[in-house]
Amino acid sequence: MQYRTLGRTGVQVSTLALGAMNFGAIGNTGQDEATAIVDAALEAGINLIDTADMYGQGESEVMVGKAIAGRRDDIVLATKATMPMGDERNHRGNSRRWLVTALDDSLRRLGVDHVDLYQLHRWDPTTSDEEALSALTDLQRAGKIRYFGSSTFPAYRIVQAQWAAREHHLGRYVTEQPSYSILQRGIEAHVLPVTEEYGMGVLAWSPLASGWLSGAVRAGREISTSRAKVLPQRFDLDIPANRARLDAVEQLAKIAERAGLTLIQLALGFVTAHPGVTSALIGPRTLDHLRSQLSAADTVLSADVLDEIDTVVAPGVDLAPDEKFDTPPSLLDPSLRRRR
Repeated sequence: MQYRTLGRTGVQVSTLALGAMNFGAIGNTGQDEATAIVDAALEAGINLIDTADMYGQGESEVMVGKAIAGRRDDIVLATKATMPMGDERNHRGNSRRWLVTALDDSLRRLGVDHVDLYQLHRWDPTTSDEEALSALTDLQRAGKIRYFGSSTFPAYRIVQAQWAAREHHLGRYVTEQPSYSILQRGIEAHVLPVTEEYGMGVLAWSPLASGWLSGAVRAGREISTSRAKVLPQRFDLDIPANRARLDAVEQLAKIAERAGLTLIQLALGFVTAHPGVTSALIGPRTLDHLRSQLSAADTVLSADVLDEIDTVVAPGVDLAPDEKFDTPPSLLDPSLRRRR
């Protein structure tokens, strides 16, 4: 396992990090298997575990808490807030009112007195940067969080938050957690240049592109990823973007074979090769999934292989741009780009 410094924090984290979204109902992973996955990940050298309050409405946090009991100090523990936790209108977002409550709930579920990294799961356009940053700064000063970061923020919002922190003399986001894979490279054009400029750590989620790069989606075969049942539109080959992804996967599989690698090793090695990326978040549902992903722990792609990948999916290009979560609201709501 390789290790890198998380932004400018001085904290050393593994280049593969364990994402716990599949623990519980989402991935149909029970406590025993979740604990076995955590055990195997830690034994392999992974030292960062990432979860969120909304994964199974708290179920993932509970399972992570049980799995790490007795060895908390050896783990860089991260969780997130922002997404709805129930139907009550104020049980979501990035207001001080909610973040204080959400963190206390997360700490209780995890069975710990602090988390190392607390992240805002999405940018909340109804909450000012000053409001969110001041709440997070106070929680940090209270010792409940060591650092805080953002997740899936558009590049311009990352910049705005950095300036707001400076203007109001508040703590700043030290990490960003964006979606990044060979098939979704858009952040190379905007987010990664910004995070590098501000010295932020980057924890890339979905490096296997929801299963597209796991080997579960190949031409002429039945799709075997569980994501296809949850998000069927993302695997419907009548959709042009999905046909483009399938074509890319077939070309990438040939590149991997020529390099003596699995497709998973190629995909994870690509993500961790970028100098702006700290860790790739893997989210196994089973021990077998974890083992196949751990095989990429020390994968280093040659320049020739990276050049070949660039010919399949060009730098800065998203093959499925409609699946991005950092799209400015005005591109989604026509009324926001029309003068009243």
